[in-house]
Amino acid sequence: MPETLKLGKAAELLRVSPDTVRRLIDAGQLKTVRSAGGQRQIDRASLARYMAAQPRPKAPAVISASARNRFQGIITRVDKDGVAAVVEMQAGPHRIVSMMTRDAADELGLKPGVLAIASVKSTNVVIELPNS
Repeated sequence: MPETLKLGKAAELLRVSPDTVRRLIDAGQLKTVRSAGGQRQIDRASLARYMAAQPRPKAPAVISASARNRFQGIITRVDKDGVAAVVEMQAGPHRIVSMMTRDAADELGLKPGVLAIASVKSTNVVIELPNS
């Protein structure tokens, strides 16, 4: 999986315009690298740090969600110990925390900056990788 995201994808995850992402880059708040074609791309780990540092907005009074309850976001923290891993993900204004086996986190390659999908089933949250 590439270690970078296109500006448009970063804007989608942050729920801002690409121009806002460019301003964040120019202000030094997001790290970029140049692609082979010379385009600026966002460093995933830098985006994860930025998103984790943002204040959490209050949830709206009425929440509507799709029947599938799938939230795309970016991994902001992974804590592993003997057999378990706690994975935090920022999906728009939502911070999602999932507990899974260390093996599962390792197999998915979860680390800050990885783009992932949280599938929520009643009391269970499963982290998946999107099709690229």
